Amino acid sequence: MPSICEGCSNSFNRNGLYSHLRQSKNPHCRAYLARLDNDGSDLSSCGSDQDGSEDSDLSLPSRSEVAGGAMDTSTLPSSTPIFGPAVPTMPPHGNEPISSMNVDPLGDFYGDYGDYSMDDFGMDLEGSGSESGSEEDWIAEEDSDEEGENGIDDEGIDASLADEEGGLEPKRAGSEVPAVEEPDHDIQGPAVRLRGGEEAALQNKPFAVQFPRESAGAVHARGDRDQNAQYFSAVGEADNPYAPFCSKMEWDIARWSKLRGPSSTAFTELMAIEGIIETLGLSFKNTTELNKLIDKSLPGRPGFKRHEIMVGSEVCEVYFRDVIPCIKALFGDSDFSPYLVFRPEKHYTDESKRVRMYHDMHTGRWWWSTQEALEKDKPGATIVPIIVSTDKTQLTLFKNKTAYPLYLTIGNIPKEIRRKPSFRGYILIAYLPMAKLETVVNKAQRRRLLANLYHACMKKILQPLESAGISGVSLTSGDGVTRRGHPILAAFVGDYPEQVLTTGTFTGECPSCLEDRNSLGEYDPDVPPQLRDLDRILKALESFEDDPAGFLRTCADAGIKPLAEPFWKDLPYANIFRSITPDILHQLYQGIMKHLISWIIEALGAEEIDARCRRMPPNHNLRLFTKGISSLSRVTGQEHDQMCRILLGLVLDIPLPDGISSAPLVRCVRALLDFLYLAQYPVHTDETLEILIKLYGTTDNFNTEYTERLHIDLAKDAYAATNFKDEFAQMTLWLERKEKIQHHDQYVKWRLSGSPPIEPREWIPPGLELDRKLSMAKHPSARAVPLDRLERDYGAKFFRVALRRFIARSNEPHLNKRQLEEKIWHIHLPFRKLPVWHKIKYTRQDPFTHVTITADSIHVRHATNDKHGRPVPGRFDTALVNDGTGRETGIQGYRVGRIRVVFSLPQSSLSRLFNDGINIPSHLVYIEWYTSFPDSPDPNHLLYPVSPAKDQEGNNICSIVPLANLRRSIHLLPKFGRVAPKEWTSSTVLDLCGHFYANTFTDRHLYRIMY
Repeated sequence: MPSICEGCSNSFNRNGLYSHLRQSKNPHCRAYLARLDNDGSDLSSCGSDQDGSEDSDLSLPSRSEVAGGAMDTSTLPSSTPIFGPAVPTMPPHGNEPISSMNVDPLGDFYGDYGDYSMDDFGMDLEGSGSESGSEEDWIAEEDSDEEGENGIDDEGIDASLADEEGGLEPKRAGSEVPAVEEPDHDIQGPAVRLRGGEEAALQNKPFAVQFPRESAGAVHARGDRDQNAQYFSAVGEADNPYAPFCSKMEWDIARWSKLRGPSSTAFTELMAIEGIIETLGLSFKNTTELNKLIDKSLPGRPGFKRHEIMVGSEVCEVYFRDVIPCIKALFGDSDFSPYLVFRPEKHYTDESKRVRMYHDMHTGRWWWSTQEALEKDKPGATIVPIIVSTDKTQLTLFKNKTAYPLYLTIGNIPKEIRRKPSFRGYILIAYLPMAKLETVVNKAQRRRLLANLYHACMKKILQPLESAGISGVSLTSGDGVTRRGHPILAAFVGDYPEQVLTTGTFTGECPSCLEDRNSLGEYDPDVPPQLRDLDRILKALESFEDDPAGFLRTCADAGIKPLAEPFWKDLPYANIFRSITPDILHQLYQGIMKHLISWIIEALGAEEIDARCRRMPPNHNLRLFTKGISSLSRVTGQEHDQMCRILLGLVLDIPLPDGISSAPLVRCVRALLDFLYLAQYPVHTDETLEILIKLYGTTDNFNTEYTERLHIDLAKDAYAATNFKDEFAQMTLWLERKEKIQHHDQYVKWRLSGSPPIEPREWIPPGLELDRKLSMAKHPSARAVPLDRLERDYGAKFFRVALRRFIARSNEPHLNKRQLEEKIWHIHLPFRKLPVWHKIKYTRQDPFTHVTITADSIHVRHATNDKHGRPVPGRFDTALVNDGTGRETGIQGYRVGRIRVVFSLPQSSLSRLFNDGINIPSHLVYIEWYTSFPDSPDPNHLLYPVSPAKDQEGNNICSIVPLANLRRSIHLLPKFGRVAPKEWTSSTVLDLCGHFYANTFTDRHLYRIMY
């Protein structure tokens, strides 16, 4: 007679059951073995049975088997968890803690469905009969906070028709599921995490070692007034926070005109409308008068000056600001005052100081070593690291008009602020000349003249740093504290042509080291490259006066072009060959990844690559390339970034010519993607770091993507505001007025907020972005959806079955399987309709601006039609679900599920369905499960395979869980096989494909969790 294993419900013969229980890693089976040992059961009495297949691990008992007693469905002891200690070790999202659940990896959260049909459960219990309901019964309300894909809002039907028991969910006190204390021991899971969970330590406040000399960054004077108070004395009025503008309306109009409004001519025409000046009570009548008010009454950053330079027979114009006042303006901005750094630090993960951390610039070795050198000559110095960035940009698409902006920022401002355009952490200090020198026929001579022109302009702009870097200048921060600041050139940010031009090296060579151009890709960690010798290069440049004839040869021997006067020659404590920083945008995305993508398309075929792109399932963090990627032109860095998020899925299982294995190709793509993501990590530890990261902090300190964004605000928009004649003079004036309005806007907000004091902040996380909060719309997307429609249109085939199981298990969690199956027959659902939400949002708050943004979302929407009657396919995203043991990082305790319904139970029904004292979450989700993550990922692409979990009848295994257990969305890469099936589409691939891989690269948040 066959024997049944109560752990996995499989049948075995006598020897098979004993061997299975001894070797099984399933906690169910182990617990069953322990109970048999404790009870003194004799395993030798087990009879024989047919062999159990692997698929039977996911099988579900039928109703007849349960009712007839042919299957033993007794449950495990309640103290025996399934995935280890069932505790919510991750902080909850929103107001609802994560529910601890005993999740059977071989079946359902709340039991097994069996082979029941919906008719077996007595549909008339709900009073709905066999009718699915008319369109009027499906009562929905438009949610203004939610918008579907392609800008299509969810249905809006008259809310007055809502069912009495299926309306909006009222607020319920005490609806949270109580959390269980975290055990003292570590949870060990089967899934291997490659990076070992470093982020858990990196997220904590580091152990900081201050620079040993207390004089570093010393305060020299404390003023009575901060920057806002000084600004008030210049423009303020006690009773008018908007002064010099007469009223709030006048200020709002002026701000709109300069920051959001139309052209100057259009604004003048608007003001010329009869009666508008009198009605609005404005003191200015046109753009000219408004400009005079701004120029005369508002203080601002230093103004631009125009200079002419003669190069050959051509006169060039350069517009630039005085660099020292610009540095003072950045250092003294009141918005930066709480975050400014005045002395270097060494950061470690803990007090043992065994693992050093690098993130912001002040944690690198350059600042520390430079501070040591400066303290010997000038004790009490505050180093002001100067970061300059330049790159040509095209102002128009048709006239081929270009600009050469030069930006400046200081390393005392944290990188999280510098890279936000709204904070104005960068300042435009110059428009460099764009001379063509067409009259110079000799190309080599023209190149030398252009290089010397660039260095002559840069030297003129940065020359004040030569004396200020040694002697120091008085710098007052926004809180009124004065220090002796030493502005020192620390880093140059630019793409490769600018790096070569700045350093004077030859194209094709490394700007920082002497490695031969043909061996740049052959890095030997035991023999580091020889860095360029600054002293030797300076001697070569100074040899012109002593040996003019041999100057060219001397420079060539030193590995540098014959520059007349490089701008960095006399800058103190500066080494331009160490100041060249990695360029993520141009070197990684538009360099490595651009060539990798082109190579893949050429090797594997554009048609198949494009077909796979069109069949990728949607996700909040992904762009769908509905026309493929092979035909794209002028691809931006952002588009390359989006391609990299699905790139690994495009090469999986794809055939290569002549039967060549694709494994080396897949490994290559995975390795380059890992390099791309790890190179942009916002914080690194001491192992296997590049020299530049150790010197200046992580690469996100110097990303050219930030200044590329500034091209729009400070160059393209400025050019668009001109009449295109003598444009740079107009552009600089437009920029000065815009900066004054922005500064005044900051002052007005300070006045209206009651002038709160500036409070310093001790620690700001380095941008791991692990802190996300679950956010749901206040009102449901559909107020009252009939249960029949949930089961049909939302694909929730077993919704009522799962809901009864959830109710029964919540009331009596210790029921065994047989008791649970008997219990659900007697549960009556006292409602026909439920409120449903179509979107789950995850938000995070910027630590500086305090602005809340949507970091991730999960769409749960049925098929519908747009306002033109065109069909819009349904979308049911996949999510990473916490079983109650999941942590901040790592996939242990998580499982993939496809969300079909997000709903809430009516308040009036809770007392009829649940026992007293049962806390029911305010939102629940109906999930179709995928198989558990295996013990280890695929050895080639390092992705975890998952498949839809099915029972013996081929039905999806589904259950209902609290919404709070959803961690975030997760994108699945389809396993296409050799050729992507034609019948698959982006909206149907999750239904038609049977095998997937969990995509690690959708965004950096998920990469840090899974890798």
